[in-house]
Amino acid sequence: MSLRIALTGGIGSGKSTVANMFGKLGVPIYQADSRAATLQNKEPLRTAISKLLGDEVYDHGTLQRNKVASLVFDNPGLLRELNQLVHPAVASDYEQWRRKQTAPYTIKEAAIIFETGTQDAYDKVILVIAPLDDRIARVVQRDGMTAPDVNKRISHQWPDERKMKLADYVIENITLEETEIQVARLHRNLLGLTARS
Repeated sequence: MSLRIALTGGIGSGKSTVANMFGKLGVPIYQADSRAATLQNKEPLRTAISKLLGDEVYDHGTLQRNKVASLVFDNPGLLRELNQLVHPAVASDYEQWRRKQTAPYTIKEAAIIFETGTQDAYDKVILVIAPLDDRIARVVQRDGMTAPDVNKRISHQWPDERKMKLADYVIENITLEETEIQVARLHRNLLGLTARS
């Protein structure tokens, strides 16, 4: 079976941009966040989340992520309970997806890998990093958040320095051209690993 690679990075680091670059090289990409959003709107997760957070977090069957964020962001216990519902469902969905893939390696793009202690479930972990100012500017532009709100989100995540000690590879995402060069180099490296395994 193909190598399982995880791709992670803090908010605004550009991990989705990097994932898309790997995708253009023919690598199958599992986007954990978007799959989680889909699964949360289906049974059995929808009923379980309604029971935990209240029916008002759904509007016409669609989970209102801003409402959820406002409920769990400053409530670590509630966030933990929500994660205990969502993470196993996503993990199961990922395994089903992975079994259908035939490429030499696959990538699971996920916001939190090290924070959940799941890095050992993968053959290699790629960390995407970027300067703090760039990250803040990207999220402000993309999501319409204020810079202080982005900073607050970042403060809840592990710092890059801590994650870099655990990552197998680090991609520094500053300019698209340089990032593409790093992705192409790493792609060749990973293909070499699969040829030897």
